[in-house]
Amino acid sequence: MPHFLDFEKPIADLEGKIEELRHLSDGEINIADEVGKLEGKVERQLRQTYGRLTAWQKVQVARHPGRPKCGDYVSTLIDEFVPLAGDRLYSEDAALVAGLGRFRGRPVAVLGHEKGNDTESRIAHNFGMARPEGYRKAQRVMDLANRFDLPLLSFVDTSGAYPGVGAEERGQSEAIARSIQSCLSLTVPFVSVIIGEGGSGGAIAIATANKIFMLEHAVYSVISPEGCASILWRDGARAQEAAEALKITAQDLMGLKLIDGIIEEPLGGAQRDPGVTIQAVGEQIGDALDTFAGMDGDALKNHRREKFAALGTAGLI
Repeated sequence: MPHFLDFEKPIADLEGKIEELRHLSDGEINIADEVGKLEGKVERQLRQTYGRLTAWQKVQVARHPGRPKCGDYVSTLIDEFVPLAGDRLYSEDAALVAGLGRFRGRPVAVLGHEKGNDTESRIAHNFGMARPEGYRKAQRVMDLANRFDLPLLSFVDTSGAYPGVGAEERGQSEAIARSIQSCLSLTVPFVSVIIGEGGSGGAIAIATANKIFMLEHAVYSVISPEGCASILWRDGARAQEAAEALKITAQDLMGLKLIDGIIEEPLGGAQRDPGVTIQAVGEQIGDALDTFAGMDGDALKNHRREKFAALGTAGLI
């Protein structure tokens, strides 16, 4: 059963009427014309609604349970994927996917946050909130990418790193910092895509890349709108206001030159046609990797470091 967001109620009502007509049809009554009219109304309503989404509504779309997750991108875009588990220090972390495979025939290393698609898998993956061992596993895979000259791809979708007591005891902030350091030290092409939420250091730990792209309705910020509202105004109900102030949408960040491009989603969001979305992401990744053909390791590392240093001199981070 489709999941509709609060602001999609008019769309839900129209699609409900279409389903009713289809169920009521006994084969003798031609309902094609009426269904066609309603489908036209749905498309117009989708264009109208998604053409003027607020920042808070984009947050809701980015969190939509039907959006394709990291595992969907990996299974579609990466052939012969071999997952790698464990940080070789403490434990495995299912919230952060890591492994090796082939992207369009080219050997690559892959990282990504996995939120899960149902209650059981969301709990198993800790809702995409990685612990220190997850980021140390990421460092291990980055080291492998460097050793074997493998381009690195990352799929970011997390509300943030896990803030539990155990995670803090095991050095969460240190693990994130060293993961960022590993990103900056890579001598291979690194392309990152924000596919849903990009929350705080938990996101940038695997997104300090040569090229950073965002899906059209993804969000990327230093803190969640709810967290920001709770800290600034001690009122989580002001999350909508915080979302606007944070400038977290792909369009905001493109205007601030914090990302390198926006990947268009199907009308109504990635959840309406995951296959088309995943293929669009694949095309963007392929084009990005092609731009680094012929660049040596030092040039790639310097390109990445200069990219982020320039953001600092512009006073943007």
